[in-house]
Amino acid sequence: MKLVSAEEAVKAIKSNDNVYIHSTVATPETLVDAMVARHAELENVNLYHMHIEGKAAFNNPGYQNSFKDHCLFVSNNTRKAVQSGIADYIPIFYSEIPRVFRNGIIPLDVALMNLSPPDKHGNCSLGVSVDCSLAAMQSAKIVIAQFNHNMPRTHGDGVVHIDKIDFAVEGNDPIFEINYGNPTEQEMMIGKNVASIIEDGATLQMGVGGIPNCVLSCLTNHKSLGIHTELFSDGLMELVEKGVITGEYKRKHRGKIVSGLVMGTRKLYDFVDDNPQVAMLDIGYVNDVSVIRQNQKVTAINSAIEVDMFGQICADSIGLLQYSGVGGQMDFIRGAMLSEGGKPIIALPSVTNKGESKIVSFLKHGASVVTTRAHARFVITEFGIADLYAKNLKQRAKALISIAHPMHRESLELEAFKVLGKI
Repeated sequence: MKLVSAEEAVKAIKSNDNVYIHSTVATPETLVDAMVARHAELENVNLYHMHIEGKAAFNNPGYQNSFKDHCLFVSNNTRKAVQSGIADYIPIFYSEIPRVFRNGIIPLDVALMNLSPPDKHGNCSLGVSVDCSLAAMQSAKIVIAQFNHNMPRTHGDGVVHIDKIDFAVEGNDPIFEINYGNPTEQEMMIGKNVASIIEDGATLQMGVGGIPNCVLSCLTNHKSLGIHTELFSDGLMELVEKGVITGEYKRKHRGKIVSGLVMGTRKLYDFVDDNPQVAMLDIGYVNDVSVIRQNQKVTAINSAIEVDMFGQICADSIGLLQYSGVGGQMDFIRGAMLSEGGKPIIALPSVTNKGESKIVSFLKHGASVVTTRAHARFVITEFGIADLYAKNLKQRAKALISIAHPMHRESLELEAFKVLGKI
């Protein structure tokens, strides 16, 4: 390993290389900025990443000959580039990304990583983002690491010895923080509806955002919950502190909080730092359906952009416009369905900020289906719970219309009648 400046380290990136960028709040800004500063010297550098934070300046106008962005998940800072055609999106299950790297389907030349500094044994940690970043780091020909004293040291798969690092840079950027603020009344109503069907002893999976945080805030009277999730946030930490989350009934990693990503506030990052209760593991394992289903009462809580009256769930696009990504929704929907007593849940507001219904007769033109109607089970809005399991098309339409916003129910019933007849 060579300890060098960021400018020197990124000289290892050559034209036509495939470069991976460490995921989510672990985005190594010092290295990314240094790489972008070399744009005039580079051609056709292919970038691969999940959700990332920061400026994503490689998508700026005039840089397209230097960099081509291939998003495995679309985030706020890459959405405009993908929608305009400057960047591309790769639809793929989160659980399969590590295999794509390890099998050389997407061969990686360089991995840009944001790690904790080495300890006395020479071990670093991937900290808040093990997910598919571990596989990328293991598969890349050259690893450039940003040693960051702000990165928590986490237990699990993300421990890496400096022997695996080619170039190291000092870069103490703050770890990006995500704070969703105070919940809305609508989000609290959804949270209460979701919490009402979560059982004591359940193993939870959920994402980040207003609705998941509201669900968690409604679970303070629950008992013996466990966590096996691709991502966890501040709300989970608070339930651990209150003794609600114990993991005592989990069959896999009993007593442990299993995750691949952490996203939240600095308080959360301090919570996971050197915490043996938290196991940060490879997402190929965390999101493996055969692993998920082994826990009992797996309750997977995910969201959607719109749901049609047959139960088709669009979660990553608004019509033809790519908004986010497939992620791990299907991994956990299926895992929860196969779990003993499991409950796959899609929770969403009944309307958009503009008052448009999210329960629709037909998905928008070009909308992509992330979860099929055969996989859909519970759909929950602020107006109630629709259980679609083993329901026929008319029963599904009736159940979904009943949880739509009242101002849209009549028009949805008319659309359903045209297609299905009387429901």
